Amino acid sequence: MFNEFKTFIMRGNVLDLAIAVIIGAAFGKIVTSLTDDILMPLIGKIFGGLDFSSYFIRLGEVPTTYSGSLSDYAGLKKAGVPLLGYGEFITQAVNFVIIAFIIFLIIRAVNRLMPKPEVAAPAAPVEPADVTLLREIRDSLQSRSV
Repeated sequence: MFNEFKTFIMRGNVLDLAIAVIIGAAFGKIVTSLTDDILMPLIGKIFGGLDFSSYFIRLGEVPTTYSGSLSDYAGLKKAGVPLLGYGEFITQAVNFVIIAFIIFLIIRAVNRLMPKPEVAAPAAPVEPADVTLLREIRDSLQSRSV
C-alpha cells in the first residue's frame, strides 16, 4: 500500500496541484493585502471615509460582559454576537474579482506566448487503387484509338 501511495504522490499531476495550491495560498494573501491595505482605503477615501469592513447588521443581543464599541465588527464577532457582515462580504467579493482578473491576464499572456500548432495543408485525396487502374485502362484505350 505504501508503494501505491508513493506512486500516486510522485505522479506529475499531484505534484503540480500541490505546488499550485501553495502558490495560490501565497497569491491569495498578496491579493488580500492589496484589497485591504490599498484598494479599500482608496475606495473609502473616494467615497468619503467609507469603510466596508465596518458595515454589518447585528442579529442578536450583545452580551452584558461586552465592553467594546457597538460599531466594532471584529470585537462584536469575537464576543459571539451574531452579525450579518455584508461589508466583509463586499471586501471578499472585490478580492475574488481581482484574483479572477489577474488569472485571466496570466492565462491570456500564456496563450499568446505558446506557439500555435501548425495546421498541415490538407493532403491530396488518395484515389483508391481500382479507380487508378480503371483510369490507366481508359487512357491506354484512348491512346490506341487515335
